[in-house]
Amino acid sequence: MNDLVLYIKESYNELVHKVTWPTWSMLLSNSRLVLIASIIIALIIFVFDAISRTILADFLYQLGTEN
Repeated sequence: MNDLVLYIKESYNELVHKVTWPTWSMLLSNSRLVLIASIIIALIIFVFDAISRTILADFLYQLGTEN
């Protein structure tokens, strides 16, 4: 039980005195960066999906109907 109490005390001490927390402006800036990067990656995946869907519909699916 003493080990658990010691662990909790040391964890609290580390979180309060040793961890460097970001400022509110840094947090907002990094959040915006992650949001913009996520949107860009989603758009890239959307474009690749649209291209592959077009290729499949135009070429591969029509190969099966030529018989």
